[in-house]
Amino acid sequence: MHIKIYFDDKPVYLCDTITKELNEILHHPDAVFIDEFSTPAINSLLHEIKKPDFHAGVILNTDLEALKKSFFKHFTIIEAAGGVVQNSKKELLFIHRLGKWDLPKGKMEKKEKADACAIREVEEETGVKQLKLKKKVGETYHTYDDFGKHILKITYWFYMTCPAAQQLVPQTEENISAVKWIATKDIKEPVANTYPSIKDILATFFDAP
Repeated sequence: MHIKIYFDDKPVYLCDTITKELNEILHHPDAVFIDEFSTPAINSLLHEIKKPDFHAGVILNTDLEALKKSFFKHFTIIEAAGGVVQNSKKELLFIHRLGKWDLPKGKMEKKEKADACAIREVEEETGVKQLKLKKKVGETYHTYDDFGKHILKITYWFYMTCPAAQQLVPQTEENISAVKWIATKDIKEPVANTYPSIKDILATFFDAP
């Protein structure tokens, strides 16, 4: 089992075993492997990530929860939730924000549950109504700096359905310039200009039974 955390487009894997996928990553000359989770070791990895030739990092420990707790202590944690939304025509809902295609999502409010946040954010960012929550499809992790703070954002993703005949209203105050239904056969266009974590959650969605 592993947790994949993005630093821009560079992944770091926290894992309790080395899978075939991780073994292939470790064969890259610019991959970094750590088999301890001491503060100096993690700080060393965080320093390596800033180098332009850094490919990926893998941190191994048999106790994944302990490793996760130790790693996460280096960041301010923000939780968010979003939706993989499919309408009655089997089209998927995308937003265009700051030059990239994305899925609707946003930060969880105090004491708000993840599924309720996901529905609220989809409605606010896109104007879509009559959402039906089907199931959770996964989580993504990415980091960024905010006025000197190192943020680790955990986003919980839910599959939802809704009627197709709706007015789409982009939430411009959140820098959303467009909202669009895209047929499954045409999603190569948005996927070519989106974030790695969004590619991962879409892959999880399409692989799910």
